[in-house]
Amino acid sequence: MLPTLLLPESIARADGTGPEFDLGSKRGKLLVLTLGITRIIEQESLEVSIWGSADGERWGVRPIATYPPKFYCGIYSILLNLAPCPDVRYVRVTWKMSRWSRADAMPMFGFYVYAEESGSRISAAVA
Repeated sequence: MLPTLLLPESIARADGTGPEFDLGSKRGKLLVLTLGITRIIEQESLEVSIWGSADGERWGVRPIATYPPKFYCGIYSILLNLAPCPDVRYVRVTWKMSRWSRADAMPMFGFYVYAEESGSRISAAVA
């Protein structure tokens, strides 16, 4: 099964929220969420979180998954267990960025986020 792109690769210069995504058959499953950071300026940080919703309207008060703050390009994965929250049908990516250098007050990141079922790479390799 191919990974699901939750946020296509893009360049962002401010905080933002990606589009909502219907989990479909991935509802209630254990997912691997992968954040890829492809471009960055020094002395800045990126905080990415995943929010869940049952109806696509109400997103709750806390994210269902959060990456630790990131400062470097790389590929980072975390697990998201949706079994305890079977009502979550939609997810979306939210990000916050900050910059602490005086040279350029505006941060900039190139990044993407995708999700895949845990074990899907192993299953595909065995089959």
